[in-house]
Order: sequence, then C-alpha cells, then structure tokens
Amino acid sequence: MELIFYTTAQCHLCELAENLLINTPLSQPIPVEAVDIAQSEALVATYGTRIPVLRRNDTGAELDWPFDRDQLLDFLRPGA
Repeated sequence: MELIFYTTAQCHLCELAENLLINTPLSQPIPVEAVDIAQSEALVATYGTRIPVLRRNDTGAELDWPFDRDQLLDFLRPGA
C-alpha cells in the first residue's frame, strides 16, 4: 500500500494531519506521496475544501480531515 497526501502550502490543518501521520506507530513504514493541490485546477476543484486528504492507492479509499489516530489506524489497516 502507498498513500497520497493531498495538501497545500500554508495549510495549518495539513500540518496537523502530517504530524499525526508521522507520529502514529505503524508496524511497517508506508510510502507517502505529498501532492500540492495548488498545482492543478482539477485537484483544487476536487480537494480544495476537503484537504488534508489521504488516499490509498490500493483501494482508492479516502480519509478527509478531521481524523484522529484511531481513525487513521483503521484507515491504514489491511483490507480496509
């Protein structure tokens, strides 16, 4: 599994989500690609009011902010 982290500059909520992702204990590291939505009008249209958003590349599932540690762990669970 890999994650896409939709974010943008100067986003306080994105910083909170990033810190949560970094500090959540995982059994193995998960690759994360940060995507700045400001680089694409389509991404701004899709995620502009939802960021930060995590997207699983294996299932396409998305987790919108706000989320806590337990919600993040559930989202990252295999088969979720």
